[in-house]
Amino acid sequence: MRSTFDIKQRPPGELPPPEDGVKVGVMRRRARQCLSDRGLACVADEAVLIVSELVTNAIVHSGGREITVILSLRASFLRIDVHDGVPRSHAHPRAPSDIAEDGRGLALVQSLAEEGRGTWGVDDAGATTWCELRLAAS
Repeated sequence: MRSTFDIKQRPPGELPPPEDGVKVGVMRRRARQCLSDRGLACVADEAVLIVSELVTNAIVHSGGREITVILSLRASFLRIDVHDGVPRSHAHPRAPSDIAEDGRGLALVQSLAEEGRGTWGVDDAGATTWCELRLAAS
Protein backbone atom coordinates (compact mmCIF):
# COMPACT_ATOMS: atom_id res chain seq x y z
CA MET A 1 0.00 0.00 0.00
CA ARG A 2 1.23 3.46 -0.84
CA SER A 3 -0.98 6.48 -0.07
CA THR A 4 -0.03 10.14 -0.34
CA PHE A 5 -2.15 13.03 0.87
CA ASP A 6 -1.79 16.77 1.28
CA ILE A 7 -1.98 18.63 4.57
CA LYS A 8 -2.25 22.33 5.25
CA GLN A 9 1.10 24.00 5.82
CA ARG A 10 1.02 26.08 9.00
CA PRO A 11 3.39 27.87 11.33
CA PRO A 12 5.05 25.95 14.18
CA GLY A 13 2.78 25.61 17.19
CA GLU A 14 -0.46 26.10 15.27
CA LEU A 15 -2.83 23.14 15.57
CA PRO A 16 -3.75 21.27 12.39
CA PRO A 17 -7.19 21.95 10.93
CA PRO A 18 -9.89 19.29 11.42
CA GLU A 19 -9.69 18.20 7.77
CA ASP A 20 -6.08 17.10 8.32
CA GLY A 21 -7.08 15.11 11.40
CA VAL A 22 -9.70 13.25 9.38
CA LYS A 23 -6.90 11.87 7.20
CA VAL A 24 -5.59 9.83 10.15
CA GLY A 25 -8.81 7.80 10.13
CA VAL A 26 -8.64 7.39 6.37
CA MET A 27 -5.10 5.97 6.64
CA ARG A 28 -6.17 3.61 9.44
CA ARG A 29 -9.02 2.24 7.31
CA ARG A 30 -6.79 1.86 4.23
CA ALA A 31 -4.11 0.06 6.25
CA ARG A 32 -6.63 -2.34 7.82
CA GLN A 33 -8.18 -3.11 4.42
CA CYS A 34 -4.77 -3.64 2.82
CA LEU A 35 -3.68 -6.04 5.56
CA SER A 36 -6.99 -7.90 5.52
CA ASP A 37 -6.84 -8.28 1.73
CA ARG A 38 -3.39 -9.86 2.05
CA GLY A 39 -4.30 -12.26 4.85
CA LEU A 40 -2.40 -10.28 7.47
CA ALA A 41 -5.25 -9.62 9.88
CA CYS A 42 -3.00 -11.10 12.60
CA VAL A 43 -1.01 -7.84 12.75
CA ALA A 44 -3.76 -5.43 11.71
CA ASP A 45 -4.60 -4.06 15.17
CA GLU A 46 -0.98 -3.25 16.00
CA ALA A 47 -0.21 -1.95 12.52
CA VAL A 48 -3.27 0.31 12.42
CA LEU A 49 -2.36 1.80 15.80
CA ILE A 50 1.20 2.44 14.58
CA VAL A 51 -0.09 4.04 11.37
CA SER A 52 -2.37 6.25 13.46
CA GLU A 53 0.44 7.41 15.76
CA LEU A 54 3.02 8.00 13.02
CA VAL A 55 0.58 9.83 10.73
CA THR A 56 -0.63 11.98 13.63
CA ASN A 57 2.98 12.88 14.49
CA ALA A 58 3.68 13.79 10.87
CA ILE A 59 0.59 15.99 10.66
CA VAL A 60 1.21 17.74 13.98
CA HIS A 61 4.99 18.12 13.93
CA SER A 62 6.32 18.14 10.36
CA GLY A 63 5.33 21.57 9.11
CA GLY A 64 5.20 19.98 5.66
CA ARG A 65 2.50 19.83 3.02
CA GLU A 66 2.43 16.17 1.99
CA ILE A 67 2.56 12.83 3.80
CA THR A 68 3.14 9.39 2.30
CA VAL A 69 2.25 6.16 4.09
CA ILE A 70 3.78 2.92 2.82
CA LEU A 71 3.06 -0.60 4.04
CA SER A 72 5.41 -3.19 2.59
CA LEU A 73 6.53 -6.75 3.21
CA ARG A 74 10.24 -7.31 3.75
CA ALA A 75 11.34 -10.88 4.43
CA SER A 76 9.28 -11.83 7.50
CA PHE A 77 8.41 -8.26 8.51
CA LEU A 78 5.62 -5.80 7.83
CA ARG A 79 7.25 -2.41 7.40
CA ILE A 80 5.32 0.82 7.94
CA ASP A 81 6.91 4.03 6.62
CA VAL A 82 5.46 7.51 7.15
CA HIS A 83 7.32 10.14 5.14
CA ASP A 84 6.58 13.84 5.62
CA GLY A 85 9.46 15.20 3.53
CA VAL A 86 10.75 17.53 6.23
CA PRO A 87 14.19 16.68 7.63
CA ARG A 88 14.54 17.48 11.33
CA SER A 89 16.18 16.20 14.45
CA HIS A 90 15.39 12.57 15.11
CA ALA A 91 12.19 11.71 16.91
CA HIS A 92 12.56 10.15 20.35
CA PRO A 93 9.94 8.86 22.77
CA ARG A 94 9.48 11.16 25.72
CA ALA A 95 8.01 10.72 29.17
CA PRO A 96 5.03 13.08 29.45
CA SER A 97 3.55 14.00 32.79
CA ASP A 98 0.69 11.89 34.12
CA ILE A 99 -1.82 14.61 33.23
CA ALA A 100 -0.50 15.39 29.73
CA GLU A 101 -2.98 14.71 26.93
CA ASP A 102 -0.32 13.97 24.33
CA GLY A 103 3.31 12.93 23.98
CA ARG A 104 2.92 9.17 24.23
CA GLY A 105 2.79 8.25 20.53
CA LEU A 106 6.40 7.26 19.90
CA ALA A 107 6.62 5.43 23.23
CA LEU A 108 3.57 3.45 22.13
CA VAL A 109 5.14 2.72 18.72
CA GLN A 110 8.34 1.59 20.45
CA SER A 111 6.40 -0.69 22.79
CA LEU A 112 4.36 -2.23 19.98
CA ALA A 113 7.50 -2.81 17.93
CA GLU A 114 9.21 -4.53 20.86
CA GLU A 115 6.16 -6.69 21.62
CA GLY A 116 5.98 -7.63 17.93
CA ARG A 117 9.68 -8.60 17.89
CA GLY A 118 10.36 -5.68 15.61
CA THR A 119 11.95 -2.29 15.71
CA TRP A 120 11.37 1.33 14.71
CA GLY A 121 13.44 4.34 13.77
CA VAL A 122 13.91 7.30 11.45
CA ASP A 123 15.49 7.71 8.01
CA ASP A 124 16.05 10.51 5.51
CA ALA A 125 17.49 12.86 8.16
CA GLY A 126 14.27 12.58 10.17
CA ALA A 127 11.82 12.98 7.27
CA THR A 128 10.65 9.33 7.52
CA THR A 129 9.61 7.44 10.63
CA TRP A 130 9.25 3.68 10.25
CA CYS A 131 8.32 0.57 12.20
CA GLU A 132 8.74 -3.12 11.44
CA LEU A 133 6.65 -5.92 12.95
CA ARG A 134 7.64 -9.58 12.61
CA LEU A 135 5.07 -11.68 10.75
CA ALA A 136 6.37 -15.18 11.50
CA ALA A 137 7.17 -16.76 14.83
CA SER A 138 10.86 -17.20 15.49
